[in-house]
Amino acid sequence: MRIIARSSLIAFWERHPDAKAALLHWFEVTKAADWQSPLEVVRDFSKAKALNGERVRFDIGGGDYRLIVAFDFARQIAFVKFLGTHAEYDRIDALTVSLF
Repeated sequence: MRIIARSSLIAFWERHPDAKAALLHWFEVTKAADWQSPLEVVRDFSKAKALNGERVRFDIGGGDYRLIVAFDFARQIAFVKFLGTHAEYDRIDALTVSLF
């Protein structure tokens, strides 16, 4: 999978160092993946939640942070749409947010 907005992940973990290990793990697993559906994503990340046919929410750092990614499974691209604290996540619409 190709990941769009990797720089956003780096910028986030520089501000929140406790999220770095979890984000690096997510990045490595996602980069190596060949997912064809949100169900396959959730199979590899059991705490993830499929929001619709393309968007998945990931718990990062034990649930302190949230990552929303829109997947284009046909083209094997993962678009980072949101990365923030749990409190910031509570203030957005996970189905439409597009911060990056």
